[in-house]
Amino acid sequence: MSGVSLAVAASSEQERDTERKQQRQQEVPPMGLGGGLGSLRIIELQLVAFIMVFSASGLVPLLDLVFPALASAYIVLLSRFVFPLPGRKSSRGSGSSGQEIFQGNRWFRVHVVLGTVIGLFLPLAYVLGGFARGDDHAVRSATPHLFLLSCQILTEHIISGLSLFSPPVRALVPLLYTVRRIFVIVDWIKDVWVHMPLGADAPIKDKAWFWFGRCLAIANLVYFSVNLLAFLIPRFLPNAFERYFQDSRDELHMKKAEDERSATSPSTSESTDKKTN
Repeated sequence: MSGVSLAVAASSEQERDTERKQQRQQEVPPMGLGGGLGSLRIIELQLVAFIMVFSASGLVPLLDLVFPALASAYIVLLSRFVFPLPGRKSSRGSGSSGQEIFQGNRWFRVHVVLGTVIGLFLPLAYVLGGFARGDDHAVRSATPHLFLLSCQILTEHIISGLSLFSPPVRALVPLLYTVRRIFVIVDWIKDVWVHMPLGADAPIKDKAWFWFGRCLAIANLVYFSVNLLAFLIPRFLPNAFERYFQDSRDELHMKKAEDERSATSPSTSESTDKKTN
């Protein structure tokens, strides 16, 4: 997962464990909204609300609106034809698909929290502040990034909770979204640094708001570029493939062992019959 998504996923994993313990103790089936929404947690419902609001606002370009659907279809195809779960693990619904691909130290958790603040909380405050100030240009510049980030976190939560996707497929989700969002952030930087003029006699509040938007766009570009080039590609993705191929080798060894046992069992039974005769 990306830095932002890992922070949300860690708290969500604790919430999931707490919910499971409560369900075992009470032995009462959970009451939900019905259908697929019954399994969604509060944070996922909030992300769905954000996505719907951003989609209906007309502030997100058509390409960014279509991108989550295309990425989801590509992920499903990869999971089905390229990186399927090993048969034994997928049939049991467990294994590496339900485990964390990467577990970092304390400094990595600081990096995750920093990404949550820079990538999610501050842009959300920037958009809400733009609505309050009537700054349509600021709102339109930052909304595509928030829309794609909300889709990314929601997709990662759903995939990690289903236990139907292999580690490489799960690792490609933040990779795909991060690459796309870097291009979106570059457009955001162009808007606030080139296409958003500031008068020389502007009040101090307007100047502070103007430079806040500029610095926030640069901070997002720096953070997610470092996250992509220093973590997702060199560490997160190789760990996912290593775990996947290790599981595949374990599955192959188990099948060979079963075949050997099945091959030796008839000869053993025949020798036993000969001794009895």
